[in-house]
Amino acid sequence: MKLFLSADIEGTAGVAHWDETEKGRFGYEHFARQMSLEVAAACEGAMEAGYDDILVRDAHDSARNIDPELLPECVRIFRGWGSDPLSMMSGLDGSFDAVAFTGYHSPASSPENPLSHTMNLKNNYVLINGQVASELMINSLTAAYYHVPVAFVSGDQGLCHWMNLTSPNTVTVPVSQGVGNGSISIHPRVAVKRIREGMKEALCRPGVDCRFPLPERFQVEINFKDHNRARSAGFYPGVRQLDSKRVEFETKDYMDVLKFFHFVL
Repeated sequence: MKLFLSADIEGTAGVAHWDETEKGRFGYEHFARQMSLEVAAACEGAMEAGYDDILVRDAHDSARNIDPELLPECVRIFRGWGSDPLSMMSGLDGSFDAVAFTGYHSPASSPENPLSHTMNLKNNYVLINGQVASELMINSLTAAYYHVPVAFVSGDQGLCHWMNLTSPNTVTVPVSQGVGNGSISIHPRVAVKRIREGMKEALCRPGVDCRFPLPERFQVEINFKDHNRARSAGFYPGVRQLDSKRVEFETKDYMDVLKFFHFVL
Protein backbone atom coordinates (compact mmCIF):
# COMPACT_ATOMS: atom_id res chain seq x y z
CA MET A 1 0.00 0.00 0.00
CA LYS A 2 1.32 3.41 -1.01
CA LEU A 3 0.86 6.68 0.89
CA PHE A 4 1.75 10.20 -0.27
CA LEU A 5 2.20 12.64 2.63
CA SER A 6 2.62 16.38 2.03
CA ALA A 7 3.96 18.29 5.05
CA ASP A 8 3.85 22.01 5.82
CA ILE A 9 4.86 23.84 9.00
CA GLU A 10 2.49 26.76 9.72
CA GLY A 11 -0.13 24.30 10.99
CA THR A 12 2.34 22.46 13.21
CA ALA A 13 1.54 22.40 16.94
CA GLY A 14 2.70 25.58 18.69
CA VAL A 15 3.73 27.65 15.67
CA ALA A 16 2.65 31.28 16.14
CA HIS A 17 5.23 33.50 14.40
CA TRP A 18 6.95 33.65 11.02
CA ASP A 19 10.39 33.42 12.67
CA GLU A 20 9.46 29.89 13.79
CA THR A 21 9.04 28.82 10.16
CA GLU A 22 12.18 30.31 8.57
CA LYS A 23 15.67 28.81 8.58
CA GLY A 24 18.12 30.77 10.73
CA ARG A 25 15.40 32.55 12.72
CA PHE A 26 14.71 32.26 16.44
CA GLY A 27 12.62 29.19 17.23
CA TYR A 28 12.93 27.58 13.79
CA GLU A 29 15.00 24.57 14.87
CA HIS A 30 12.51 23.67 17.60
CA PHE A 31 9.48 23.80 15.31
CA ALA A 32 11.25 22.10 12.39
CA ARG A 33 11.83 19.23 14.83
CA GLN A 34 8.17 19.27 15.85
CA MET A 35 7.19 19.24 12.17
CA SER A 36 9.46 16.21 11.72
CA LEU A 37 7.98 14.44 14.75
CA GLU A 38 4.44 15.00 13.49
CA VAL A 39 5.38 13.61 10.07
CA ALA A 40 7.07 10.63 11.73
CA ALA A 41 3.96 9.99 13.82
CA ALA A 42 1.77 10.06 10.71
CA CYS A 43 4.11 7.58 9.02
CA GLU A 44 4.04 5.29 12.06
CA GLY A 45 0.24 5.34 12.04
CA ALA A 46 0.25 4.48 8.35
CA MET A 47 2.62 1.57 8.94
CA GLU A 48 0.35 0.26 11.69
CA ALA A 49 -2.48 0.36 9.13
CA GLY A 50 -0.46 -1.78 6.70
CA TYR A 51 1.18 0.84 4.48
CA ASP A 52 4.76 -0.11 3.58
CA ASP A 53 5.54 2.42 0.83
CA ILE A 54 5.41 6.03 2.07
CA LEU A 55 6.63 9.08 0.17
CA VAL A 56 6.94 12.22 2.31
CA ARG A 57 6.92 15.54 0.46
CA ASP A 58 8.64 18.30 2.44
CA ALA A 59 6.50 21.16 1.16
CA HIS A 60 7.47 24.23 3.18
CA ASP A 61 9.65 27.13 2.00
CA SER A 62 13.02 25.60 0.97
CA ALA A 63 11.46 22.12 1.21
CA ARG A 64 14.43 21.18 3.43
CA ASN A 65 12.87 21.26 6.90
CA ILE A 66 12.18 17.67 7.93
CA ASP A 67 14.97 15.72 9.63
CA PRO A 68 15.06 12.40 7.71
CA GLU A 69 16.75 10.70 10.67
CA LEU A 70 13.53 11.07 12.66
CA LEU A 71 11.46 9.18 10.09
CA PRO A 72 10.87 5.41 9.92
CA GLU A 73 13.34 3.57 7.70
CA CYS A 74 10.68 2.52 5.16
CA VAL A 75 9.96 6.18 4.29
CA ARG A 76 11.25 7.97 1.20
CA ILE A 77 11.44 11.77 1.35
CA PHE A 78 11.21 14.32 -1.47
CA ARG A 79 13.26 17.40 -0.47
CA GLY A 80 13.70 20.54 -2.55
CA TRP A 81 11.40 21.71 -5.33
CA GLY A 82 10.52 19.70 -8.43
CA SER A 83 9.99 22.81 -10.61
CA ASP A 84 6.69 21.44 -11.89
CA PRO A 85 3.01 22.46 -11.55
CA LEU A 86 2.32 19.92 -8.79
CA SER A 87 4.41 22.04 -6.40
CA MET A 88 3.63 20.84 -2.86
CA MET A 89 2.37 17.57 -4.37
CA SER A 90 5.37 16.81 -6.58
CA GLY A 91 5.86 13.06 -6.77
CA LEU A 92 2.16 12.19 -6.64
CA ASP A 93 0.61 10.02 -9.34
CA GLY A 94 -2.26 7.59 -9.68
CA SER A 95 -0.31 4.67 -8.22
CA PHE A 96 -0.84 5.89 -4.63
CA ASP A 97 -3.63 4.49 -2.46
CA ALA A 98 -4.06 7.54 -0.23
CA VAL A 99 -2.93 11.13 0.37
CA ALA A 100 -2.36 12.75 3.77
CA PHE A 101 -1.41 16.24 4.95
CA THR A 102 0.33 17.38 8.15
CA GLY A 103 1.09 20.90 9.41
CA TYR A 104 -1.36 22.56 7.01
CA HIS A 105 -2.93 25.98 7.61
CA SER A 106 -5.91 28.17 6.75
CA PRO A 107 -5.96 30.30 3.58
CA ALA A 108 -4.99 33.90 2.96
CA SER A 109 -7.39 36.37 4.63
CA SER A 110 -8.50 33.80 7.23
CA PRO A 111 -8.43 34.64 10.98
CA GLU A 112 -8.03 30.94 11.88
CA ASN A 113 -4.22 31.04 11.85
CA PRO A 114 -1.87 34.00 12.52
CA LEU A 115 0.22 32.83 9.55
CA SER A 116 -2.67 32.22 7.14
CA HIS A 117 -1.69 32.53 3.47
CA THR A 118 -2.09 30.77 0.14
CA MET A 119 1.16 29.65 -1.51
CA ASN A 120 2.95 32.94 -0.73
CA LEU A 121 2.44 36.32 0.91
CA LYS A 122 1.80 38.20 -2.33
CA ASN A 123 -1.96 37.73 -2.60
CA ASN A 124 -4.97 38.81 -0.54
CA TYR A 125 -6.89 35.70 -1.53
CA VAL A 126 -7.33 33.00 -4.14
CA LEU A 127 -10.83 31.85 -5.16
CA ILE A 128 -11.74 28.58 -6.85
CA ASN A 129 -15.36 28.52 -8.02
CA GLY A 130 -16.12 31.37 -5.65
CA GLN A 131 -14.65 29.68 -2.56
CA VAL A 132 -11.59 31.01 -0.74
CA ALA A 133 -8.89 28.47 -1.54
CA SER A 134 -6.29 27.19 0.88
CA GLU A 135 -3.21 25.21 -0.06
CA LEU A 136 -5.09 22.22 1.30
CA MET A 137 -7.93 22.81 -1.15
CA ILE A 138 -5.53 23.25 -4.07
CA ASN A 139 -3.61 20.10 -3.17
CA SER A 140 -6.70 18.02 -2.37
CA LEU A 141 -7.98 18.86 -5.84
CA THR A 142 -4.63 17.60 -7.16
CA ALA A 143 -5.21 14.33 -5.33
CA ALA A 144 -8.70 14.15 -6.83
CA TYR A 145 -7.24 14.79 -10.29
CA TYR A 146 -5.20 11.60 -9.88
CA HIS A 147 -8.16 9.74 -8.31
CA VAL A 148 -6.36 9.32 -4.97
CA PRO A 149 -8.48 9.75 -1.81
CA VAL A 150 -7.55 12.29 0.87
CA ALA A 151 -7.45 10.20 4.04
CA PHE A 152 -5.99 12.49 6.72
CA VAL A 153 -5.32 16.14 7.59
CA SER A 154 -3.68 17.80 10.60
CA GLY A 155 -3.31 21.53 11.11
CA ASP A 156 -5.22 24.45 12.54
CA GLN A 157 -8.79 24.11 13.74
CA GLY A 158 -10.34 26.28 11.03
CA LEU A 159 -8.77 24.25 8.25
CA CYS A 160 -9.82 20.95 9.82
CA HIS A 161 -13.39 22.23 10.20
CA TRP A 162 -13.44 23.16 6.51
CA MET A 163 -12.23 19.68 5.54
CA ASN A 164 -14.85 18.08 7.80
CA LEU A 165 -17.55 19.94 5.85
CA THR A 166 -16.06 19.28 2.41
CA SER A 167 -14.95 15.66 2.83
CA PRO A 168 -16.70 14.33 5.97
CA ASN A 169 -14.97 10.94 5.93
CA THR A 170 -11.47 12.41 5.91
CA VAL A 171 -9.97 12.13 9.41
CA THR A 172 -8.74 15.45 10.80
CA VAL A 173 -6.59 16.28 13.82
CA PRO A 174 -6.67 19.98 14.83
CA VAL A 175 -3.59 20.95 16.83
CA SER A 176 -4.03 24.73 17.16
CA GLN A 177 -6.51 27.58 16.99
CA GLY A 178 -5.68 31.07 15.76
CA VAL A 179 -6.54 33.99 18.03
CA GLY A 180 -5.77 37.36 16.48
CA ASN A 181 -2.01 37.42 15.92
CA GLY A 182 -1.51 34.45 18.23
CA SER A 183 -2.35 30.78 18.53
CA ILE A 184 -3.62 28.37 21.19
CA SER A 185 -2.05 24.93 20.72
CA ILE A 186 -2.36 21.52 22.32
CA HIS A 187 0.80 20.04 23.88
CA PRO A 188 3.30 18.96 21.19
CA ARG A 189 3.49 15.38 22.50
CA VAL A 190 -0.31 15.17 22.53
CA ALA A 191 -0.31 16.37 18.90
CA VAL A 192 2.14 13.62 17.95
CA LYS A 193 0.02 10.98 19.69
CA ARG A 194 -3.24 12.14 18.10
CA ILE A 195 -1.67 12.32 14.64
CA ARG A 196 -0.36 8.76 14.88
CA GLU A 197 -3.73 7.45 16.08
CA GLY A 198 -5.68 9.55 13.57
CA MET A 199 -3.60 8.37 10.63
CA LYS A 200 -4.07 4.73 11.62
CA GLU A 201 -7.82 5.26 11.90
CA ALA A 202 -7.94 7.08 8.56
CA LEU A 203 -6.13 4.39 6.60
CA CYS A 204 -8.27 1.62 8.04
CA ARG A 205 -11.33 3.23 6.42
CA PRO A 206 -12.42 2.48 2.82
CA GLY A 207 -10.57 4.92 0.54
CA VAL A 208 -13.59 5.45 -1.67
CA ASP A 209 -15.34 7.16 1.26
CA CYS A 210 -12.89 10.08 1.31
CA ARG A 211 -12.45 10.99 -2.33
CA PHE A 212 -12.25 14.77 -2.55
CA PRO A 213 -14.86 16.23 -4.94
CA LEU A 214 -13.47 17.37 -8.31
CA PRO A 215 -15.62 19.98 -10.13
CA GLU A 216 -16.28 19.72 -13.86
CA ARG A 217 -15.23 23.34 -14.44
CA PHE A 218 -12.94 25.82 -12.67
CA GLN A 219 -13.26 29.57 -12.33
CA VAL A 220 -10.16 30.90 -10.56
CA GLU A 221 -9.61 34.40 -9.25
CA ILE A 222 -6.47 35.84 -7.66
CA ASN A 223 -6.49 39.13 -5.77
CA PHE A 224 -2.88 40.34 -5.59
CA LYS A 225 -1.53 42.73 -2.98
CA ASP A 226 0.40 44.68 -5.64
CA HIS A 227 -1.20 45.93 -8.86
CA ASN A 228 1.90 45.22 -10.93
CA ARG A 229 1.56 41.47 -10.26
CA ALA A 230 -2.00 41.54 -11.59
CA ARG A 231 -0.81 43.36 -14.71
CA SER A 232 1.90 40.75 -15.25
CA ALA A 233 -0.56 37.88 -14.70
CA GLY A 234 -2.86 39.41 -17.28
CA PHE A 235 -0.45 38.36 -20.03
CA TYR A 236 -0.81 34.64 -19.20
CA PRO A 237 -2.81 32.90 -21.98
CA GLY A 238 -6.51 32.85 -21.15
CA VAL A 239 -6.31 35.24 -18.20
CA ARG A 240 -8.67 38.20 -17.92
CA GLN A 241 -7.68 41.15 -15.73
CA LEU A 242 -10.76 42.22 -13.74
CA ASP A 243 -9.32 45.37 -12.16
CA SER A 244 -6.00 46.74 -10.93
CA LYS A 245 -5.41 43.82 -8.53
CA ARG A 246 -7.62 40.94 -9.69
CA VAL A 247 -7.31 38.41 -12.50
CA GLU A 248 -9.55 35.54 -13.60
CA PHE A 249 -8.86 32.23 -15.34
CA GLU A 250 -11.36 29.58 -16.46
CA THR A 251 -10.88 26.00 -17.64
CA LYS A 252 -12.37 22.49 -17.54
CA ASP A 253 -8.99 20.83 -16.84
CA TYR A 254 -7.54 21.12 -13.34
CA MET A 255 -4.02 20.62 -14.67
CA ASP A 256 -4.51 23.93 -16.50
CA VAL A 257 -5.27 25.52 -13.12
CA LEU A 258 -2.05 24.09 -11.66
CA LYS A 259 -0.05 25.41 -14.62
CA PHE A 260 -1.69 28.82 -14.18
CA PHE A 261 -0.71 28.84 -10.49
CA HIS A 262 2.81 27.63 -11.34
CA PHE A 263 3.52 30.60 -13.58
CA VAL A 264 1.26 33.31 -12.13
CA LEU A 265 0.59 32.75 -8.41
